[in-house]
Amino acid sequence: MSVGILMMTHQPCGADLLRVTTAILGECPPGVEAMEVVNDVPCEVVTAEAAERLERLDTGEGVLILTDLYGSTPANVAVSLLAIHEQARVIAGLNLPMLLRALTYASLDLDDVAEKALQGGRDGVLLCSRRDDRA
Repeated sequence: MSVGILMMTHQPCGADLLRVTTAILGECPPGVEAMEVVNDVPCEVVTAEAAERLERLDTGEGVLILTDLYGSTPANVAVSLLAIHEQARVIAGLNLPMLLRALTYASLDLDDVAEKALQGGRDGVLLCSRRDDRA
């Protein structure tokens, strides 16, 4: 068993990240879905679909929801789901290193997967310099 991963993003961010992740890992890991939100879809429709996906992905170990932008509709809906699904955690600011880390450690418990994903997302943001500027 492992933690389910639900990406709730603006279209086409989630599917693109999942496609790149699948190419890097060599396969699409089980228990991960990308739900892309289109701007003109009513919030109630988005919430209902997200709740259905959350239930489907939770095999007893919980679900980590990764959203692309805090304060946006996907993130707001994800946070609202916390009130009805105790075994869920939400992280905003999804990036590729975060997703890779979450999938790599999906067999850990929910809180540990959330912490690994958060750390991966933070560690993946760097100010890069030219090679000749390095000491």
